[in-house]
Amino acid sequence: MRKIHVIGIGAGDPDQLTLQAVRAMRGTDVFFLLDKGEVKSDLTRLRRDILDAQLPEGSYRVVAARDPERDRRAGGAAYSPAVGDWRTARAGIYERLIAEEVAEDGTGAFLVWGDPALYDSTLGILEEVLAAGAVEFTYDVVPGISSVSALVARHRTGLNRVARPVQITTGRRLAEGFPAGVDDVVVMLDAHQAFREYAGEDIDIYWGAYIGTPDEILVSGPLAEAGPEIERVRAEARERKGWIMDTYLLRRNPRGE
Repeated sequence: MRKIHVIGIGAGDPDQLTLQAVRAMRGTDVFFLLDKGEVKSDLTRLRRDILDAQLPEGSYRVVAARDPERDRRAGGAAYSPAVGDWRTARAGIYERLIAEEVAEDGTGAFLVWGDPALYDSTLGILEEVLAAGAVEFTYDVVPGISSVSALVARHRTGLNRVARPVQITTGRRLAEGFPAGVDDVVVMLDAHQAFREYAGEDIDIYWGAYIGTPDEILVSGPLAEAGPEIERVRAEARERKGWIMDTYLLRRNPRGE
């Protein structure tokens, strides 16, 4: 039976790799990388650097495939179907890679940024491949340090305050309204800086981009003051690199405290 490791490799710092991840990597025959094109070649290079740092030269094989394009213009009711189409296209690629590149008793692996269980599609896509029934395999999951954990560590703060909940959401959801009953909100996948809608409130922001990499940028402070600075450095970074991955924590100061 083929076996697949889904390995969380952290937010970008090679030192964030866990011992469990290293053991899984050393037991892998072939690693699959999805190429996102020249603009995001940094992401592919970082994965290869991690492999080179942990595995003897020539002891592993890498197979790359081009990541299918997703319609990022789709919004509203069209958003979920667009994501579904993209995931199905990815499932077809995964199915082919596993069937053609992993021996029947071999082991393959996907290296996943951060943690595979947090806003990542790999596990759902593998389940879709299994449901199709064209190729059989088992898989396991190695947790990783998420960008959320790395963010608050770099800012030397916690995710939540005493006896209070924390919510992790997306920029698309935040744009619809600040979550009810929660004062600490982590926002991921925010291409439009939805935090701007709350600049008039008593909220602190802890923001980070390219966390754990040499290009890391950190900004924090009262949202009214830090927000414009984040917009400026974010635009500059995106122009310079052609892409950006950022995450932030919004911490609302409850009235009366």
